[in-house]
Parts: sequence; C-alpha cells; structure tokens
Amino acid sequence: MNLDNYPGGGQATRVDCSASWRYNFLATPGDAVTILRRETVADQYAHPETLVETSWVAEHLHDPNVRLIEVDVDTLAYDSGHAPGAVGWNWQTELSDRVRRDLISKAELERLLGSAGVSPSTTVVLYGDNNNWFAAWAFWQLKIYGHADVRLMNGGRKKWVAESRALTTDVPAYAAVAYQAKEPNFVDRALRDQVLEAIGKTNAALVDVRSPKEYSGELLAPENLPQEGAQRGGHIPGAANIPWASAVREDGSFKSAEELEALYGGKGVTSDKATIAYCRIGERSSHTWFVLKYLLGYPNVKNYDGSWTEWGSLVGVPIEK
Repeated sequence: MNLDNYPGGGQATRVDCSASWRYNFLATPGDAVTILRRETVADQYAHPETLVETSWVAEHLHDPNVRLIEVDVDTLAYDSGHAPGAVGWNWQTELSDRVRRDLISKAELERLLGSAGVSPSTTVVLYGDNNNWFAAWAFWQLKIYGHADVRLMNGGRKKWVAESRALTTDVPAYAAVAYQAKEPNFVDRALRDQVLEAIGKTNAALVDVRSPKEYSGELLAPENLPQEGAQRGGHIPGAANIPWASAVREDGSFKSAEELEALYGGKGVTSDKATIAYCRIGERSSHTWFVLKYLLGYPNVKNYDGSWTEWGSLVGVPIEK
C-alpha cells in the first residue's frame, strides 16, 4: 500500500490498494492520516452478495450451509484437482438437455441439486475455469429455477490455483436430499424472436461478447475450437462488440464498478436500455449477463443462449460483417 501521494489539508480521498481493497483516508495538516473506512471493491457493486473472494471460500470449505460447485469448460479439469469439498458438474451432460437444444428441465435440476446435498436454503458457490464461463452459465440456470442464494467465486479456478490454495482429487459424497425447485422464470432469457424485435430499437442494446474475429465473421468459434456450429459468420446488426474478457483483470477477478460502467457505457450499453447479451452457445454471454445484472445492477438484461450457433444458421435473419 503506497500512501506517498495522498493529499493534505484535511482532504478525504480514496486509495486503491489492491484489486480487492480500497481505503478511505482523511489527510490532515501535519500529515496525520485517519482511515475513515476500509471497503472491498465488491462493495461498489450493485449486488455484492453474489460474489465471494477466494479467501471467503477457503474459510467456508467445511461450512455445512455452503456448497461449492465447480463447472469447467474442460470437463476433465475437476478430476485433476479441485477445491476440497467441491462437487463437479459437467456442463455437457448435466447442464444441457441431452435430446433437444435447451436448458435442463426442472426435474433434472432438482436431481442435480438434491444429489449434491443442496436444499433451497443452501448457499451455492460456483466457480470454474476460463474465468467462470460455465460457472456463470450454471448461475444463470439456478436463478431461472429460483434458487435464492447463488454466488460466484471471484477469479474462479484460475485465481484459486494461482494463490496455491488447497486442491484434492477426492470426490465428496453428500447425503442426497429432495430438492424442490420453483417453476422456471425466463425473465433473464432471450429467444430469437425477442432478439429480432430488438434490432434497431433505440431503447435496446445488443452485446456480442465474442472475440473481434468472431464478431467480424472471420471465425465461427474461438480460435482453439473447430470452426463449425453455424452456417454463416458475422454478427447481429447493431450489436456492440464487448468481449467478455474485457470485464476481468489478469487474475480473472472482475474489474471495479467504475471500470465496468465506463466499458459498457462507452459502447452505448447503458442501464436505461433493455439489453441482450450473446456469444456462440450462451456461456460467455452468461458471464456478461452476470456483470450487467448483478455487478452493475442493470434492471433489464437477458442472455440469448441460442446465440450465434442458432442465429448464424437461421434462414432469412439479418447479419452484418
């Protein structure tokens, strides 16, 4: 923490001391410094209760009221080592319908949560690789089915490992419970017709969270993946390209509220607009949905999980390059 540049003359100021903490100071004549208040960066978010730090998770590894769940892009990552007590979910087989392209059903979610020993009053903390892509996807689905207390671990698996925190290959066994989910509320989900209606509307904003090469149509998928899944490349007309990774720091943790407001507001994505985020299959856009809805508090944000694999294969819809 460097206080060399704090102002004198009784002027209060805020100093960023790390990615996680800020201090409010009052500098007085004679260079006496009074700490007025220490606050976390999370305190600046609209819903700080939805985000926990790795240190908080480490302190609650044995808390029976907390269930830690890992969801990775790499479905083998969990088996190579995970936070002690964490349950592993496979996004391909457990968070997607196996027959049609859709979310899992209410009954499937109830089985998934119940088998993890989760009750409606359990605090569910999600984390994963790629800075929480599919952890955010799972968060989005749990909120659709009405689970009250769901949180993301800031920085995800990357930050946990980088801090040399505990890892194990032991798979926990929790006593199964009969979980009862609420009826799905799709207020946070956009379907293709809603996206089509939003094009060209001044009170709406579309956010393409893919890479610039995907946005331009040069690629159909991230560079490390097979270039398939859609018949055409490009983006939805009028969509702002704000890659999901723009919202995080090098360590995978989220940027401050001020930085995020400048990032999205600078591209015309503001809280007064009905906003729809999309990517290729809906997981990266669920990350941006979380940022806009829970960190910035935008009142009307939806995730279009059909995303480019649907839009880029539809007949007759408009596409820009």
